[in-house]
Amino acid sequence: MIDSRVAAVLGLVATVGIAGEALAQGAWPAKPIRVVIPFPPGGPTDIVGRAAARKIEEALGQPAVIENRGGAGGTVGAEFVARAPADGYTLIVGSLSTHGISPSLYPKLGYDVIRDFSHVTLLALVDNFLVVHPRVPARTLRELIDYARRNPGKLNFGSVGVGGASHLMAEMINSMAGIRTIHVPYKGAAPATAALLGGEVDFFLSGIPALLPHVKAGRLRAIANTHSRRSALAPDVPTMIESGLPGYDVSTWYVMSAPAATPREIVNRLNTVVVKGLRSPDTLESFAQMGAEVMGTTPEQTVEFLRGEIAKWAKVVRDSGARLD
Repeated sequence: MIDSRVAAVLGLVATVGIAGEALAQGAWPAKPIRVVIPFPPGGPTDIVGRAAARKIEEALGQPAVIENRGGAGGTVGAEFVARAPADGYTLIVGSLSTHGISPSLYPKLGYDVIRDFSHVTLLALVDNFLVVHPRVPARTLRELIDYARRNPGKLNFGSVGVGGASHLMAEMINSMAGIRTIHVPYKGAAPATAALLGGEVDFFLSGIPALLPHVKAGRLRAIANTHSRRSALAPDVPTMIESGLPGYDVSTWYVMSAPAATPREIVNRLNTVVVKGLRSPDTLESFAQMGAEVMGTTPEQTVEFLRGEIAKWAKVVRDSGARLD
């Protein structure tokens, strides 16, 4: 009589063998592929995800159907994909929020970023501006930090909500510079930007494309770029590192993942297709217009990147005391 554990192993081997044989015969994909975007339509994750989905369709000849499944900072959609069948027909375009910050922010998160996904590739990095209202008496990051030190608790900053990237990017400045500024959460980037324009808050960190028109019009002042290199969209704006905050290197990023145990042959094929598509002239041009840097990493490089981001943001969450149930 075969031991139950041996039977389980033999069943797994058979399953993997069948998947590999099916792929070799060209059976995958035999139906549409679902690409889950864990946020509402129209945002940057949605834009990046749709671009990647188009390239999957072009290369594989099957529809890549976008499914916007938002909620709880993207964690609802991420947990859904983590629990989906590992057959190559359900993917997620995750973000800094879902795959970098949430593991430390939610004490009872319903998925493990490393254990519960097969990561296909890092899709893109997007630069962020630190912008201030013109009334703030600072034209550089050093001046802003000095002012905050002389006036602890006087400056406040807007965010897209507690635990969002804009919140924790500001908290990272507080921690690294040894200053105290006050968090004012809003329900999204649009109301936070409006609050800054109206003078309700003093500064805000968000993606360059949405803020650049206000900077050019003189309604906001760009202090620094959060990435370690200057943006082609605003080459005159220095980086945080150049401005006197060594080690501050933050980008918003997007990653494509499948459920854990997705056959490696499928993951590798998706990686080849998506990376090639990202580097096509039309994608490079459209991403550049939104301030995005095309990436295209191997699955192994993607996991290494995610481990580093999770560790980095765990410290920021710990230092800030941010927590969500």
